[in-house]
Amino acid sequence: MSATDILVTAFMPFGGDSLNPTEAVLGMLPDDMGGFRIEKLLLPVVFGEAARLACAEIDRLSPAAVICLGQAGGRRAITPEESAKNLMDARIPDNAGNKPEAEPIEAGGAEKLYSTHPNDAIIAAIRAEGLPAQLSHDAGAYVCNSLLYGVLSHTGGRIPAGFIHVPFIKEQVEGVPGREDTPFMEL
Repeated sequence: MSATDILVTAFMPFGGDSLNPTEAVLGMLPDDMGGFRIEKLLLPVVFGEAARLACAEIDRLSPAAVICLGQAGGRRAITPEESAKNLMDARIPDNAGNKPEAEPIEAGGAEKLYSTHPNDAIIAAIRAEGLPAQLSHDAGAYVCNSLLYGVLSHTGGRIPAGFIHVPFIKEQVEGVPGREDTPFMEL
């Protein structure tokens, strides 16, 4: 519980999928990296609850940084998010059946909050591993965006915090009706 911890979050499967690549990535992370202890937290795909659990863990750990991971099916690259908007607008229900439409995450909150982790350095590091990466200017309006907004609001710029979307993986695309031409990445 110190500034030598980095909190990394990932999500459970949602939307009828049996897996979420971020859960697999979380499981692949070492417990220690570059002198930091990696604290891992698997979150439910539920509006409000994901951010509440992540913020409680931030309070418990007082980490040096927070990196949230989420799935963005259809994207061709790993995409750190520039910002989160104060909006929940679900095209499908979350895992608790919630389906907010054009609702604010935080009544009276800022319209947009910007990631405080080093997006340019993250993109460069991903590309150095031979993987496609680019900055995303739209985190959507689903639970990923809601989580990022909640974490950024909670941390208030005191520590580096941000969100990285990853594409589908092969198992989510191959043989799945309607996803034949959907981009994916290998883990």
